[in-house]
Amino acid sequence: MRIELQGLALRHPAAARGAAPALGPLDLRIASGEQVAVIGPSGAGKTSLLLGLACALRPAAGALRLDGVDPWSLSARALRRLRGQGFLAPQVPPLPPRQRVVTAVLAGRLPRIGLWESLRSLVLPTAMPQAEAALARFDLADKIFTRVDRLSGGERQRVGLARALVAQPRLLLVDEPLSALDPARAEQAMQALTAAAREQGATLVCTLHQVPMALRHFTRVIGLHEGQLAFDLPSAEVSPERLRALYAQHLDELEGGAPPADASADAGPTPAPVVMQCR
Repeated sequence: MRIELQGLALRHPAAARGAAPALGPLDLRIASGEQVAVIGPSGAGKTSLLLGLACALRPAAGALRLDGVDPWSLSARALRRLRGQGFLAPQVPPLPPRQRVVTAVLAGRLPRIGLWESLRSLVLPTAMPQAEAALARFDLADKIFTRVDRLSGGERQRVGLARALVAQPRLLLVDEPLSALDPARAEQAMQALTAAAREQGATLVCTLHQVPMALRHFTRVIGLHEGQLAFDLPSAEVSPERLRALYAQHLDELEGGAPPADASADAGPTPAPVVMQCR
């Protein structure tokens, strides 16, 4: 899916009228099938950008076009169909705690299947080989019938990525997918994610706190700072000087990375329910 931003500005839904946009104005072009990493300190607007691309935030100014179409000019039905061609994978996957992993993963297919098949799959999951193959990419095939609340934070995060692959979207938007993973798991997950996106021909936009990972796995890196575009460069041209300028007031994030979203990471299962987020 081709992405075009023309002077796009986004404002948080809860922001007061007249408040400054959280992001923008931005001018960007991302080609169909391209893979782009978005980096920047906390509060830079990275998640807002993904929400805008997912058509979850209406522009406060400017325009967004997906394959040349302005989503907000469409009818409600056409907008739902367009949203169904993308997948937003949040940092904390919306996985019901008592659900089996196979059901959680196959939920990624819901926008593409009918009502009756959706209901039937709750009782007898269909497309089992698809779910198992996606989980195997993240070394989780043995967890296919495990309940979500028996998984560690890192395992839940990888299940969320497997669900994104099962969705087979044309636009894959991934928010901080490595925050609960140790370095080895993070490397494996990023390799699996980028390889699957290439195989499916999907456009991939991924926000990352781990700058070395962004530079290693993506050929194009976008830097955001306080809602503004700091740079848009091939990864080979992102110098240490540019990074220090980008993270000027947040050098701890550049040097040490962001703290894990789940301190237990892969240490063991945690029964606390996962906060639900909308696609």
